[in-house]
Amino acid sequence: MREVYRLTRRVAGSQATVLLLGETGTGKELIARAIHELSPRRTGPFIRVNCGALSESLLESELFGHVKGAFTSAHENRTGRFEAAHGGTIFLDEINSISYTLQVKLLRVLQEHEFERVGDTRTISVDCRIVAATNRDLVEMVERGRFREDLYYRLNVLPIYLPPMRERIEDVQPLVEHFIAMYAAENGRSGMSIDAETMSYMKRYSWPGNVRELQNYVERAIVLATAERLTPDLLPPHVRGEAPLRLGRLNRTDLEAMCSELVSLGLAAAPEEGAAYDKVMGLVEKELIQQVLRVCQGTQTKTASRLGINRNTLHKKIEEYGLESDAR
Repeated sequence: MREVYRLTRRVAGSQATVLLLGETGTGKELIARAIHELSPRRTGPFIRVNCGALSESLLESELFGHVKGAFTSAHENRTGRFEAAHGGTIFLDEINSISYTLQVKLLRVLQEHEFERVGDTRTISVDCRIVAATNRDLVEMVERGRFREDLYYRLNVLPIYLPPMRERIEDVQPLVEHFIAMYAAENGRSGMSIDAETMSYMKRYSWPGNVRELQNYVERAIVLATAERLTPDLLPPHVRGEAPLRLGRLNRTDLEAMCSELVSLGLAAAPEEGAAYDKVMGLVEKELIQQVLRVCQGTQTKTASRLGINRNTLHKKIEEYGLESDAR
């Protein structure tokens, strides 16, 4: 993390594009804001766009704006996020979810600093710094033809990798103490502390949801506490080891072993060399989505909510795995 902070300070003063890499909940937006606040553009706007939360048509309008009459619901001209970020920084979260068509337009903005609103022919020039973030392996997506290689290299000028909590367990205690102080102040609970046993449980947990998950559980404990010390009973059962752990991110060695077992049992065909990770992840993801779809009787909105993903992402996965018969 000291290296992350050092890199953040070094890149902030430049105008180059920054690519933040890391799992969900590792603090990519915080780093993006820090880059903006430490840059010469600090007095300009900081505009955040969650690219994974919108469909392709809505995202295009959101990023570039549109003119009146460009489509059915375009009743007036609208300024896009790139225009709104003029003189400042635009943070493109979940950049991996942008469609191939929009990737072409984004590449043009990166290279030429210009674009057209949807339905317009007038070219607009914009001066903004781009910070992008992804929780997916973009190199792998390039190899599979899902992400443009030229766009990847244009984004990957200054990469910063944010490690997951399981790789920085020594940071659990200072983070817990920080969040205790923060939420105790918010809830008027001065003098709150944590006992040694509770801290021991938190250090042993793998934190698949990373810092965001840790933050949420500390807030929960502060709200539920009846005394001034946080005790183990205030933690969820799975953090205390009394319930199955949520499936976190498995490493390639684990997944290759799982894949070999599936092949030996005749449940999967032997993958090509180096493709075991993708093979097992695909099998697990497909099975999980199918089971939740069935529990939710095919309702995609409910399924997406239970899986913790947006509906647009779920729709893409349904098409990818051929699960249309399970969905409605």
